[in-house]
Amino acid sequence: MTVSPIHQDTINAAVWAACDTFRGVVDPSIYKDYVLTMLFLKYISDLWQDHHEQYQAQHGDHPELIDELLKSERFVLPPPAGFHALYQARHEPGNGERIDRALHLIEESNYAKLGSVFQDISFNSNKLGDEAQKNDILRHLLEDFARPELNLRPSRVGSLDIIGNAYEYLIKHFASTSGKKAGEFYTPPEVSQLAARLVDPQEGDEICDPTCGSGSLLMKCGQLIRERGGSKRYALYGQEAIGSTWALAKMNMFLHGEDNHRIEWGDTLRNPKLLDAQGQLKHFDVVVANPPFSLEKWGHEAAAADKYRRFKRGVPPRTKADYAFILHMVETMKPGTGRMAVVVPHGVLFRGAAEGKIRKQLVDENLLDTVIGLPEKLFYGTGIPAAILVFRRNKRDDRVLFVDASRDYQEGKNQNQLRAQDLYRIVAACTARQDVDKYAHLATREQIAAHDYNLNIPRYVSGFEPQQSVDLNSVRAEREQLKGELLVLEEKMASYLKELGYE
Repeated sequence: MTVSPIHQDTINAAVWAACDTFRGVVDPSIYKDYVLTMLFLKYISDLWQDHHEQYQAQHGDHPELIDELLKSERFVLPPPAGFHALYQARHEPGNGERIDRALHLIEESNYAKLGSVFQDISFNSNKLGDEAQKNDILRHLLEDFARPELNLRPSRVGSLDIIGNAYEYLIKHFASTSGKKAGEFYTPPEVSQLAARLVDPQEGDEICDPTCGSGSLLMKCGQLIRERGGSKRYALYGQEAIGSTWALAKMNMFLHGEDNHRIEWGDTLRNPKLLDAQGQLKHFDVVVANPPFSLEKWGHEAAAADKYRRFKRGVPPRTKADYAFILHMVETMKPGTGRMAVVVPHGVLFRGAAEGKIRKQLVDENLLDTVIGLPEKLFYGTGIPAAILVFRRNKRDDRVLFVDASRDYQEGKNQNQLRAQDLYRIVAACTARQDVDKYAHLATREQIAAHDYNLNIPRYVSGFEPQQSVDLNSVRAEREQLKGELLVLEEKMASYLKELGYE
């Protein structure tokens, strides 16, 4: 039987329809977690059923052998915990309790991979109303995900990042509430892909995202390594401050078979948890991040006494954490192979005071490698343009490449998008590290110092289109010719009027 592939638009439409079940009952910042958790449960249930049917077709007369083969799968789905069992019982009382029990069974059966992932989500919560209302809401939710078009078997899903993409879709629609207030700016796939290419992850690398969100940027790095050589010999590390988003990252890793990962829950600036055996900051070959822009209340009070000495180059401002994240990332790069890419607001390039002193230090230490200006309206939740800063421990020169990619994009109604040719042009310029008229400039440290360490891109890359010079003599001659032609026309008009009897 031919299985038709599922499209992300279909998943997004179903996710949005499922949200209707909660509207007017639960705040959007909360019900996205219910919807995405149910999406996860449906996917692993379809995956498990797919494998069960394959084994049954091969060994139908040997149920004991099928059970043994299922035990060798990379995860275990106890029969009562599957989506289809929950769906069959949807008209019975206790939907919330049954779903919670199923999630806990899945967690316990796969504790090494999913331990504590569902501790912050309860389908049996009073937030969903009294027992009758809650049971009815959850029945509708189960029915939303049981529709035939949401058959999420591997043969239909392919390589889709279903959790990450659906999360992006919800953040897009809730940017004015849950997304914006929580500082959650999902990294668009094209920006993640660009950041991954800029740091060029290799087989054997340890890769970290200290503000990993739903894990999309980490997975893009892993995907790039696999595409090049098929190897999964790398390790992914991440930390995420928001509990529900940390859970999404863990689910995302699980869905994509990224078993060699360590994702911690906690505030990276106040309480970094990715430490080595000696209790110091662990070092990584690759560090990538899209931290929340200009985060306030980030832990400024304790920064000067930071036991990891992350702020030895200076303490960032109390109300802007941008350089706090940058300095943390710089300190976690491996001495020999370390390289990093971080998405930042443009203010990071030119703001003065403490940030100016930190910026000067990073340039003088020859750590800053590349500054890339991106188009506006790329990110959900904010329309401001961003930049990507690339740092390296072992640079091949002592210059800084500036790239103005702000004018290359596909324009959308609410959000712009980087195209494949835009990504290629940026990466090609970064690889060549040569001047490109109105696009890229390789600046010396003396040039940067002459600009008082201001990294504002137009200071180095001019997008000015000079107007063609005007030949005044030619303009004057053309004017005299036109005046002569006008005089002839006026004489003809006067003659016509006279013939008609008008003086």
